[in-house]
Amino acid sequence: MTTTSLTPESAAQRACTAWGLSARDISPLRAHATSVYLLPHADAVVRVSRDGQRTPIQRAVALTRWLADQGLEVTEPLDVPQPLDVHGYVISAWRHYPQPDGPPPGPEHLGQLLRRLHQLPDPPIELPSYRPHTALRRVVESSATLERSDREWILGRSADLLDAYAQLEFPLGQGLVHGDAYPGNTLWHGTAARLGDWDEAAIGPREVDLANTFQGVRFGRTATQLRAFSDAYGYDLSDWSALSVLTELRDLHTLGSFIRRASMGDHDAAAQLAFRLDTLRYGDRTKSWAIH
Repeated sequence: MTTTSLTPESAAQRACTAWGLSARDISPLRAHATSVYLLPHADAVVRVSRDGQRTPIQRAVALTRWLADQGLEVTEPLDVPQPLDVHGYVISAWRHYPQPDGPPPGPEHLGQLLRRLHQLPDPPIELPSYRPHTALRRVVESSATLERSDREWILGRSADLLDAYAQLEFPLGQGLVHGDAYPGNTLWHGTAARLGDWDEAAIGPREVDLANTFQGVRFGRTATQLRAFSDAYGYDLSDWSALSVLTELRDLHTLGSFIRRASMGDHDAAAQLAFRLDTLRYGDRTKSWAIH
């Protein structure tokens, strides 16, 4: 049975039954590359991922358990057998961290978490080498909704940037990286921030975890916020001449989820995809992108 025969929410409910968790009053929190549902009577959230994501999610569960043991503030998985495969979906269960009113954690909180993450030894978990655009290129090549000209432009631009990336030397060296680190992946837990969404964790150059925050100027991030991030981490990536290669790789990377959503009939995602492609084609960095 394929993912079209069961909704993500129904798959989440079936996983809850298998785990013995209450799915009463289940409600959606987010529907992006992964669908996330709140279980209000279990103090948990359920993440419903695409078919084929079992291995990275299994790694994420094991890695976050190890990171928590190291004292790093991460979003923690529930103590249940996971992930589960449910009719073409991959389901995982995590602690719920209710968010207070007011601003979310800022870039400085992410900088502090990344400084500590990058100081840890290699984990006792086999992680892949960091490979930018692997998932993006797969999504672009398989898309039935992208115009041919858009597909060719994205793949061509990706190839140029990957060639440039292969020539880079990284002053911060290689080690454990989150792979998708940006302030939007942090949550409050009391007065501390926690870092979540570990599906793309890998061994790679540490600069890739820093560049995403600088790419956030596309979403209105300010120079003051970037300085606070750099001060918290203890290194200013803006002084690195190759920063633009990483931020432009990230620009393209963000298209992947919009391509997937547009292919499922999400008109808002299709409009944002077209807008982002237009700004990228013409090198326009003056227009802000929508976050979702």
